[in-house]
This record gives sequence, structure tokens and C-alpha cells, in this order.
Amino acid sequence: MSLLKRGNVWWSYLFIDGVRHQTSTGTSNKRRAEAIEQKLRDEANARRFQLVQTDPNLTVGELIVRFMAEAHPRVHHLAQFKTLLPFFGDTQVLRLNRNMANDYRQWRHKQKTVTDATINRALSVLRHILYWAMDGSLIPSNPMARVPLVRERRIRRSVMSLDEEDRLLAVLPDYLRRITIAALDTGMRRGEILKQRWEDLDLNRRLLSVTKSKTAGGEGREIPLTDRLHALLAEKPQSEGVVFTFNGGPLSWIRKGWLGGLKRAGLRHVRFHDLRHTFNTRLMEAGVMQEIRMALMGHSSGEKVHSIYTHVELPIKREAITRLQQWVQQQRQGGQHASKTASTSSLSSVQGPQTVEEENPGGSGSGAG
Repeated sequence: MSLLKRGNVWWSYLFIDGVRHQTSTGTSNKRRAEAIEQKLRDEANARRFQLVQTDPNLTVGELIVRFMAEAHPRVHHLAQFKTLLPFFGDTQVLRLNRNMANDYRQWRHKQKTVTDATINRALSVLRHILYWAMDGSLIPSNPMARVPLVRERRIRRSVMSLDEEDRLLAVLPDYLRRITIAALDTGMRRGEILKQRWEDLDLNRRLLSVTKSKTAGGEGREIPLTDRLHALLAEKPQSEGVVFTFNGGPLSWIRKGWLGGLKRAGLRHVRFHDLRHTFNTRLMEAGVMQEIRMALMGHSSGEKVHSIYTHVELPIKREAITRLQQWVQQQRQGGQHASKTASTSSLSSVQGPQTVEEENPGGSGSGAG
């Protein structure tokens, strides 16, 4: 018998993996003590065989709150919560199914004009949270695991011409002009630029090491500095702190200044992220191989790319930046800014395998973000 009465209370004695565990049932009623012991046995077996004890009343909103508190969500996760919570927030997690994903897609289309790619990003975040919950034994399986995402259409990405670049730089405030030059000459993401620190800059070696990146592979990658960017950074070098600041403080949002600059320059709408695509396209026009472009830009699209990071050596990167500068100089001397940019845009829109700019910029396509 595993129940023994000590004083006026029944105690349960269970052997789990050869170890005896004793627990007070807290009752003098034997029948109740037997029921408690059976529950203790069931819980012990569930832990032993890693069976999931799911809260049937757990809602998506409650799960998202727990995810925010425990999982260190990224910025793009937080952005998607604004659209996920109004639709899924009060829904019990165990009631989620693929039909709800289709209903959500229709609901989003009725709310405002959005692309299928934007909705795919939101559903991907929800699926990620559910996988996190499954790994934490909060739910037995991911009900959104097999939800198909709508195939995204390839869109034409804007490339800034040299003439547009000159017009824009002429009207931008100094702090944003520095950031824009950094984007054009390094291909870094907005978040990478705004988080770049002086400690990771070596002006003597004309080398930048990315401080913080969206991807693990992109973090710490080395990018040689162009002559223009090197001269810009060498004007007021610092020993530590954030490189690109406004009134001495760090920046997290440049959308207003960016849109204002486009308007003053009389330019078409161009996202700040398109500067990254411009860098990639100019490298391609300069004859730089795809693998080298990927290593410079910090793309992570699978095992192949990570192997490339370790094989593209610094001298090859320096040669690529030299080619870029030579190409820009040739375009300026030839006075063919507009025609070259038009052909570049057409080439980048049809040569899918040749361009590496296939990622989501981490925003809703609303501009500088």
C-alpha cells in the first residue's frame, strides 16, 4: 500500500524512477486521499513521458502576452501583434484551424488595401508563437503548422539613380545625409546603421564591423569603407557610442525626415530600404559576383549562405567596394545616370536568381520605417 496514515493525515508514497517521493494528501478521509494520490500518479507520469497539460481556456491574446514576457520578441513580432490581436485575441488556442487563417486573410483585405505578402508576415509570426508554445509544452501541437501561405508575387523594387541621389543628399539634414550615405555605400539595413557603434569601426583599416544585425549571419560581418564614407566618418571620430545620432542622442525612427527629404527633392516615393537594393544592384552592374554581394549585405537564406560567409575573404570584399567606386565614377563621367538606372531596374525585376534582395524589409512598405 502506498498510502500511510501519519497522525490524522494520509500520506502518499510513490516511487518514480527508483526514487521514493512522499507527499501529504492533507486529508484524513481515505477515499479522498486515494483520489489525490491517483492525481499525483497521473501528474508524475505526464512529467516522465513529457505529456502536455494544456489549458483549454488559453486564448491567443494570453499566449501573446506570455510570449512577449518570456521569449524576447523582435521588433517585427511586436508590429504584427497590432493586427493579430483584434482578430485572434479572444480565440482559444485549441480552436485555431486553417479556416481561421483564411478568414483572417479576408478580414485584413476588407480593413484596408494590403498585399498578400503583408498578411503572410502576420500569419508567420502567429505560427512562430505557436511553435514557441509547443516547445514550451503549453500546447500539444501547432494548429497553424500546415496553413498554406499565399504565393507572393515578385514586385519591382526601386533603384535610386545617381541623379536622384545627388538631389536627395543636397536637401537632407546633416544627420540624415550621413545615414543615407552609409546605406548607399554599405547596403546595411536601417536598424543596423542606427545601432552601429564606434567601437566596431576601424578607420585606420577602413573597415566596419556590423554591431547589430537582423540575422545571426549578418552580425559582425566586415564591410570595407568607400572613400566617401571613410571621409565622412573621419570628420568627427569618437572612441565609443552610437555612430549616427541626432542632437547627440541615438535614433530609432527616421521616417518623417526621409519623407520630407523626398518631397523637398521632388523625387518619387522611395523606401529607405530601397537604398539597400540600390547598393546590391550597383554592385551587380559593377560585375561583383552574387556570393560576394550576399556576404557584404549579410543575407541569410540557408546553409549555403552561411558557408559563403566563411569563404569570402576581406581582400575580395575590398576589391568589390573598389569596383563599386569605379562604376559610380564611370557613370558620373559618362553622364548616363538616368539610362543606366532604367536598365538596372528592368534587369533587377526580371533576373530573380541574380538578385539577392528578396527579403521583407521588416515593415509594411510604408517608407523609411
